Amino acid sequence: MERRQQRKLSRNTVWNKIQSKSFVVKLVLAGITLVLISLFIFNIFIWKSDVSKLENPVPQPTIIYDQNGDIASKISNSNIEGVSIEEIPKEVIQAVISTEDQRFYKHNGVNYIGIIRAFFQNLISGEVVAGGSTITQQLAKNVFLTHERTFTRKIKELILTKKIERTYTKDEILERYLNQIYFGEGAWGIQRAAQTYFGKDVSELSLSESTILAGLIKAPSVLSPIKNLDKAVERRNIVLTLMKNEGYIDQSDVEKAKKQTIVLESKKVDDKYKGKYPYYVDHIIEEAIQKYDLTENEVLSGGLHFYTELNPTIQNATEEVYGNGNMFPESQSDQLIQSGGIFINPSTGGINALVGGRGEHTFRGFNHATQLIRQPGSTMKPLAVYTPALEQGYDTFDLLEDNPLNIDGYQPTNYDKQYRGQVTMYDAVVNSYNVPAVWLLNKMGLDYGINAVERFGIPLNEEDHGLGLALGGMSKGTSPLLMAQAFSTFANNGLMVEAHAIQKIEDANGNLLGEWQKNATRVTEPDVAQKMTYMLKGVVNEGSGIKAQVEGIEIAGKTGTTQLPFLADGGAKDHWFVGYTPQLVGAIWLGYDKTDQDHYLLSTSSGTTTVIFKEIISKSASEISNKDFDLTLIENKYKQELKKKKYEEERKEEEKEKERRDERKERKEAEKERKEEEKKKQKERKEEEKDRNSKDKKEDED
Repeated sequence: MERRQQRKLSRNTVWNKIQSKSFVVKLVLAGITLVLISLFIFNIFIWKSDVSKLENPVPQPTIIYDQNGDIASKISNSNIEGVSIEEIPKEVIQAVISTEDQRFYKHNGVNYIGIIRAFFQNLISGEVVAGGSTITQQLAKNVFLTHERTFTRKIKELILTKKIERTYTKDEILERYLNQIYFGEGAWGIQRAAQTYFGKDVSELSLSESTILAGLIKAPSVLSPIKNLDKAVERRNIVLTLMKNEGYIDQSDVEKAKKQTIVLESKKVDDKYKGKYPYYVDHIIEEAIQKYDLTENEVLSGGLHFYTELNPTIQNATEEVYGNGNMFPESQSDQLIQSGGIFINPSTGGINALVGGRGEHTFRGFNHATQLIRQPGSTMKPLAVYTPALEQGYDTFDLLEDNPLNIDGYQPTNYDKQYRGQVTMYDAVVNSYNVPAVWLLNKMGLDYGINAVERFGIPLNEEDHGLGLALGGMSKGTSPLLMAQAFSTFANNGLMVEAHAIQKIEDANGNLLGEWQKNATRVTEPDVAQKMTYMLKGVVNEGSGIKAQVEGIEIAGKTGTTQLPFLADGGAKDHWFVGYTPQLVGAIWLGYDKTDQDHYLLSTSSGTTTVIFKEIISKSASEISNKDFDLTLIENKYKQELKKKKYEEERKEEEKEKERRDERKERKEAEKERKEEEKKKQKERKEEEKDRNSKDKKEDED
């Protein structure tokens, strides 16, 4: 019995082993089949891939994105000069291979050893400090792919890498790589790099110069010898050491190269961009140069990615209005009336739109929205007078003096040459009276006004420290950009955020070059800002800014007009309007570049800049979701004043209506009297005619 059970158990064990082996074999066969199918599919993808684009090396354009992350404009430069591998010195080739892909001639496109080494280096450091990309992989990525870090992109890169390796020889791959790679300063390709940095043909490069250019590939903006020669030399020395380690040169060559004098000869990029939104792009270039230490060449031809605050709807609206000549006064035949407009988001400081001039655009020419410096006229009153006055305890409906004023010979007058004895601060703002503003600044102290203007970000000179500041009297002036930024304080409850166009900048490889850091200043308290908004709303609702009204959107703002520098019967030098909604602040300037007796503005700002502002806001209404101002901090306090003001307005309206009725009644009575008088005269003429006829008849009878 036991023997039978043992034999049965033995047969089961053998059968299990056979089954187990069969399963393993099946599993192995299935795995091999899967691998073969995968390789087959992979090779189909490789076979179908098109890499013919490598025949025509083209530099990557600099791309500008709007605030939604969509492409708004591209800056491209096709000024590239390809060279054959035979024209490139062996020192350049050896330096590039030593730094970028030491096993280039040994692998088939993918350096598995390099990938493993980079993996462990990154694992040890805890961050990505090394990469395993070969020259062929870099070429595939730079020409055909984006720089997003996704698994799908890596698969595509691998397929294209294999296709390139099967299509071209190693020398052909290296030739295309050196003609495609970006070397900084707008230089695409090794030939343009040699010309840009050293003013010579690539074939004339020395060992030192070759290693400097090879060292640039890692980080062209940071390692540029034009920007930072010390860093470039340090990187060159590393490349020389790598070349020595690879056996391309010896120590004597290293020392000789280090002693070679570096002579830089920078060349400017000739081609100009032909993208959309030229004035906005002009400002991006300026901001990139001033704030992010980039050069014009890098911006125009560096394949950079600029993520900006541009709002395409508002920008298109602004450009459409500025392209309509009917929106502007008629110019003299020999000089065009110029204008600049800029619009900012008050909560972020982002420049949503700007147009810097009228007529034909000139590359990086004068930008009237950002670079213009002119006296701001009465748009300065809210900054220099009324904000500091509210901070010092004055209130919106306090009475201000409006009588003839003479302060050490300074005698301001109102625009209509009239005086009203006393007016409320509200009425002084709404009607842009000059005398009450100067009187108030003098009363509270000039220093408060100076301090306030500087807090609003408007630079002042020593010559500006006078009572004329109340009316925008400045030795030089300010720009629409700074005025819009200053007024954004009111729309943002007393907080001013620095105006900027650029959110961040990435290089052609997706590396972050710079990012905007929010810079906000508490200029005044929220209740003061809301009081100013309340008064500036009045300017648009019933004052000089009435033509800026847009149905369904609350708007506040201030007009400004500056005097001519010569005597004339009417006219002005500059027209301004700085206005805002709860979500958008804009500044519009209008005037001649050169003002003289034949070139000045004939109308007032209430009929020019306000209309331009209105049209832009109307066309941008879809971007303004919050259409009503938040004045909750002052509503209760002003409720009685508002009720009183409303009663006074209704009473005035009733009085005007009564006057109109009386006038109509008087006109009717006068007309009635005139008709009766006419009737009486007609009757008298008839009687006289009758008498004459009777007399004539009697004479005939005699």
